[in-house]
Amino acid sequence: MTLEQIKQKIKEPEYNFLVENEHLGDNIILLGLGGSHAYGTNIETSDLDIRGIALNQKSDILTNNNFEQFVNEETDTTIYGLNKMITLLSNLNPNTCELLGLKPEHYLVLSPIGQELLDNIDMFISKKCIQTFGGYATSQLYRLKQKSSHSMQQADLEKHILKTINNLHNDFNSKYSSISDDQMHLYIDTAVQEGYDTEIFMDLKLSHYPVRDYCSLWNELQAIVKSYSKIGIRNSKAIEHGKVSKHAMHLIRLNFMLLDILRGNGIITYREKEHDLLMDIRNGKYTKDDNQMIEAFYDILYEVEKEIDYAKNNTSIPDKPDYKRINEFLANVNERVVRGEI
Repeated sequence: MTLEQIKQKIKEPEYNFLVENEHLGDNIILLGLGGSHAYGTNIETSDLDIRGIALNQKSDILTNNNFEQFVNEETDTTIYGLNKMITLLSNLNPNTCELLGLKPEHYLVLSPIGQELLDNIDMFISKKCIQTFGGYATSQLYRLKQKSSHSMQQADLEKHILKTINNLHNDFNSKYSSISDDQMHLYIDTAVQEGYDTEIFMDLKLSHYPVRDYCSLWNELQAIVKSYSKIGIRNSKAIEHGKVSKHAMHLIRLNFMLLDILRGNGIITYREKEHDLLMDIRNGKYTKDDNQMIEAFYDILYEVEKEIDYAKNNTSIPDKPDYKRINEFLANVNERVVRGEI
């Protein structure tokens, strides 16, 4: 589907919600391509994903009726409220920050406020990307291995889940009251559950810890463990539909995006430089008939990971986002909304 066809597509009746929904319409400040069209890895049968940001309305800002996001599953469209999006961007969530790194022509709607947001991308850049992108890449690597013809052994799976949790530890501490490594120690030992060889254990030593933070953190840990179980259930369907190569491609793509951020190049969603390599991976050049990746693929992954390790130790990006600028930007935009200026 060409860009002109996409622009015509979103004018069709199935996308009427963009105009008719009370939270969208003129409140949309940014609307762009998502998924493979955004990365430049789309093929003829690729689905059309639309992603966007909408202003929170005056009633949302002044009351508790907060609008977080709108989802239309039929068209695979997700539009976030600005307040929610700012939180996600501050954590450099890969699935959302990529909306700020599109090619200019891939923005289907871009208001002056949307442009202000794009002009201030640097306030979100920080070393948080190491945990967030690293966590997503680790999860993608698991999906790749789990969707190959030989499922990951249970003991290896436990190691993988533990690595995912550890990658997100710093993210937990940025959202909740801090927990040090000696207060919450996660490790693998001989299993006590029937049917397991090994499993993850926890040594927890907390005092005077906010119960709401604890509940939220526990829910996140539980969600991580459950997500891997769901992936295992979907494993056979993934093999049947030949998605192994696609997961391998996304693993490499995520690592290239992380490398750009660490090198100070910002968020680059459309992977023009690596396009041919990514398409070769997606089209099965590095996948054997039994759904195993050939050694050359892991050589590529190893080289990119080496570059990332070097970039981590030599990056000049800040440790944390510029929260002062972020808060001032959001407060300024919301104030203008309340005053009726936008």
